[in-house]
Amino acid sequence: MALEGKKIVLEGFEKAYGTTDGVRVFFAPGRVNLIGEHTDYNGGHVFPCALDIGTYAAVKKREDRKLRFASVNIPAAGVTEVMIDDLDSARTGKWADYPKGVVWAFEGRGYKLDCGFDMAIYGDIPNGAGLSSSAALEVVTGFALRALYGFDQITNEELALIGQYSENNYNGMNCGIMDQFASAMGKENNAIFLDTNTMKFEYAPIKLDGMKLLITNTNKKHSLVDSEYNARRAQCAEALKDMQAKYDIKALGELSIEQFEADKDLIKDDVCRRRAKHAVYENQRTIEAVQALKDGNVARFGELMNQSHVSLRDDYETSCPEADILAEEAWKIDGVVGSRITGGGFGGCTVSIVKDEAVDEFINKIGPVYLEKVGYEASFYRLGIGNGPVEL
Repeated sequence: MALEGKKIVLEGFEKAYGTTDGVRVFFAPGRVNLIGEHTDYNGGHVFPCALDIGTYAAVKKREDRKLRFASVNIPAAGVTEVMIDDLDSARTGKWADYPKGVVWAFEGRGYKLDCGFDMAIYGDIPNGAGLSSSAALEVVTGFALRALYGFDQITNEELALIGQYSENNYNGMNCGIMDQFASAMGKENNAIFLDTNTMKFEYAPIKLDGMKLLITNTNKKHSLVDSEYNARRAQCAEALKDMQAKYDIKALGELSIEQFEADKDLIKDDVCRRRAKHAVYENQRTIEAVQALKDGNVARFGELMNQSHVSLRDDYETSCPEADILAEEAWKIDGVVGSRITGGGFGGCTVSIVKDEAVDEFINKIGPVYLEKVGYEASFYRLGIGNGPVEL
């Protein structure tokens, strides 16, 4: 897969810029979150893993201060050009704003580029699937800049923070740290148990003996900047402010379920109260789920995944009818351990743990039902858990 991606992105670079001499190729993975949704910006725990699909970047330094970007996936967009010194006023709302934003964030942190570069991008993450193509693009850009310009002091954790900062402040997407962290810190066959309040983390082996991790794409595109994602953050912030009338906390993730239930009426707005309920309960679900996995209790992990979907559907309202159909049909199949929507929501994918003997039944039963109810097909992926960014 990596060799094929490298070949495609080099061909894209040559088509855009006429040569591949001196070009270096980098890769950063997408991610899927197993449980812990919309907890990252609420100071809670998340449990994502890096995938073996992601974003490839072919890059070559220039002698002037010009930056040029081309996408193999969006050939009609042509080549985007901007001068390093003009980045602050060069936002267009298009895909190239993501790598531009990372350069802008590097410069803002004092990591000054002595010259520009040409870049071609290719991603094998399905567009709009909620598998963090934007975070992978940010991380691969930062990883390439570190290698090309000798910023060896930057750790992969800082690359994640730079990616998040650029997306928040250059792209206007008020995301948490999970996506960039999973891409930058991925480890093969492990998920990352991250406390977003303290940034402490540990790797947890994913031992799915006799089971597969299946991702099902609703093929309903989502655009988080244009969705209600930022509204959810604002609602949680309002709920937090109300709870701070009694509790000395900086994030909803610091509350136990018992504390929330005892004082939830402090939250004046009913909608904000439901958003906070999800944030608190989902955080505790994630902590319990990781322990269940450590104990070898995959069945309990699956139950918590299902509970997570219901909470996202009813309390946080970031699911959608398409994802609900996929999850609810999955729950009917005996060999499905757990299934839930993953990612920011409003479209995207579900993630399911399915016993080997039920994989074909999963695809053969859910596919036709989804097509009949929705009017177009879902896509099914059997993906591996991969490493973080690398030069190829």
